[in-house]
Amino acid sequence: MYTGRDMTELSMMAKSDWQDNELTYFHHSFQQTLPYLNVEGQSIYREIVEEITNRGGLKATEASLLEGPTMVEGDIL
Repeated sequence: MYTGRDMTELSMMAKSDWQDNELTYFHHSFQQTLPYLNVEGQSIYREIVEEITNRGGLKATEASLLEGPTMVEGDIL
């Protein structure tokens, strides 16, 4: 479960100042709702994707109920 900063706070910051888990969470959220986003939402999603690309992509993670997310081999974006 995501427990980071909300979009209200993050929208006032440069994407380069976002943490990786924030980029990952909001990338997934926007990706799931992409067909319903207005132009502004699509623009924010594009900026998130560009920032992820600038950082070299997302790293694949796995999670278990007992241990939480861990890094695994391979890129996913």
